[in-house]
Amino acid sequence: MSFVSLLVLGTGLAFQTPPTVQASDGFRVSSPNQNQAPNPALTPEVRGDIMMARKMFREAIDFYKPGAETSAILANKTGIAYHQLQDLDNAEKYYRRAIKLNSKYPEAINNLGTVYYAKKSYRRAVNQYRNALRITPNSASVLSNLGTAYFARKQYDEAMKTYAQAVAIDPEIFDTHSSQGVMVQERTIEERAGYFYILAKTCAKAGMTDRSLQYMRKALENGFKDKDKFKAEPEFASLQDNMEFQEILAAEYKIL
Repeated sequence: MSFVSLLVLGTGLAFQTPPTVQASDGFRVSSPNQNQAPNPALTPEVRGDIMMARKMFREAIDFYKPGAETSAILANKTGIAYHQLQDLDNAEKYYRRAIKLNSKYPEAINNLGTVYYAKKSYRRAVNQYRNALRITPNSASVLSNLGTAYFARKQYDEAMKTYAQAVAIDPEIFDTHSSQGVMVQERTIEERAGYFYILAKTCAKAGMTDRSLQYMRKALENGFKDKDKFKAEPEFASLQDNMEFQEILAAEYKIL
């Protein structure tokens, strides 16, 4: 089952639902009806954005690629399109090109990290996310990705600290319905359980009771076996008298 979300970033916002189209530094207009004849005045970049909104990634690449030789933004967008096609080698190639054209481009640096993560090179992913955070230290998206890379390296304390920073900036960063662009990775049942446990703990510490209970339930549904941790860990102290918390602990779970 897919569960861990890595955020792949465009410049400004990522591709959204409902889809919107972005100019060189931000999506800005709703995508036209698919049956509508293309406007000859549209630039190749905007045409590429429209193709991305329609999930026509190869067509988007055709529009972005000519400009990707000289534009860091178009190189990054080309990388994202390849990434959507799971062509990680070409995605990496164009993210690297974007960074070569603009070494202070945090979105492309983050996105290169997501390629390393997908290739299970977690240490390199951590380094990329740290590099991106040096440029944009308050990016909840990059912090979330960094936390996920720490989790993959079994650096659970670092993962929790980083997730806490992300939640403090954007309380909805882990919401699966976020408008951020998302790349999803596979994990084993045991890792899913631990991931949701850490999110429950992070949200409990931040005083986000509803979200903590949500992730607590998901952890147990995915096979988290040590229920006593929810009673013993200080982060959950404020929830001990919560009726829903008690019901979640008392329930029996069939592992998803």
